[in-house]
Amino acid sequence: MIRTLLRFSGRLLASLAVLLTAAWACAALWYQLPATPAIKIGAVVLWAGFGLAAIALLWRGKAARALLSYAVGFAMVLAWWGTILPSQDRVWADDVARQLVARVDGNMVTMENVRNFDWRTDTDYTPRWETRRYDLDRLRSVDVSLSYWTGPAIAHTLVSFGFDDGQFVTFSIEIRKESGESFSSVGGFFKEFEMSLVAADEHDILRVRTNVRGEDVYMYRVRLPQAEMRSLFLGYLNEGAALVRAPSFYNTITANCTTIVYALARHVVPGLPMDWRLLASGYLPDYLHDVGGLTPSHDMAQLRAAGRITERAIAFDKNPGTDSFSQAIRRGLPGADAGSKP
Repeated sequence: MIRTLLRFSGRLLASLAVLLTAAWACAALWYQLPATPAIKIGAVVLWAGFGLAAIALLWRGKAARALLSYAVGFAMVLAWWGTILPSQDRVWADDVARQLVARVDGNMVTMENVRNFDWRTDTDYTPRWETRRYDLDRLRSVDVSLSYWTGPAIAHTLVSFGFDDGQFVTFSIEIRKESGESFSSVGGFFKEFEMSLVAADEHDILRVRTNVRGEDVYMYRVRLPQAEMRSLFLGYLNEGAALVRAPSFYNTITANCTTIVYALARHVVPGLPMDWRLLASGYLPDYLHDVGGLTPSHDMAQLRAAGRITERAIAFDKNPGTDSFSQAIRRGLPGADAGSKP
């Protein structure tokens, strides 16, 4: 009886392993096989059939033959998978066509390819890439923004640095889209996209989300000593330099806009706890609040209500007034004096 139960459990576990790895291989073939859609479909069907045949043989008492043949086939898929490498040489979409290049000379940072597009629609824009200089001694604030487009759990994370001369620059880890390509969360698991670090003016990178794409954006002031702000800023520059030296694949779970921010912040503030909300990025503000990283004396509901910049950004287009875009969206933001420079 025990032997029968163990045999059944072993077959069940082996079948599950074959099923899961076969599903992964089918997706890998679909996203990365350099072939027409018809050939891709054929390859996926053949591999699915191979996996099901292995499971059938397994339950017919031919476990050794089934698992050995499947293991050899799967090893060949893994070997092919290892040959797929990220590239710097593709026809990139305009908004990620250039990479950040930074030079640090003492306290002064010169950043080339800071994006400052004028967006009218998602496809109608005036491209501008600028060279800007920042004095790290004048760094005064760090703000994290979350841009929501599909439910409360999924958001894009952006981090803005403010200087006491009125300048702001925002860093955003994004997919480096090819021309005509669009984001796919599933494709992000299968080497579909390279990674890009965009440094941009807030009037570009935040406004395109609120005023052009119809996303809902919330901003929160992060509590950090000046030395840690500086380290985090330099961490972004190092990340950008690393991507220039060697491209890297984006991954929906392990290398995305939020997990990279956490990896950088952990070097600045050792001991930050890992948390499921780093994966469900829409809940990142709750995590920051719980670890004491946001403006004190406010509960999360107050921070969220006051941090919603969407309406302020839209109103800026209708009546710019005397404030800059960055000042206007921070009006009423806890921890920031919207009436003055940071």
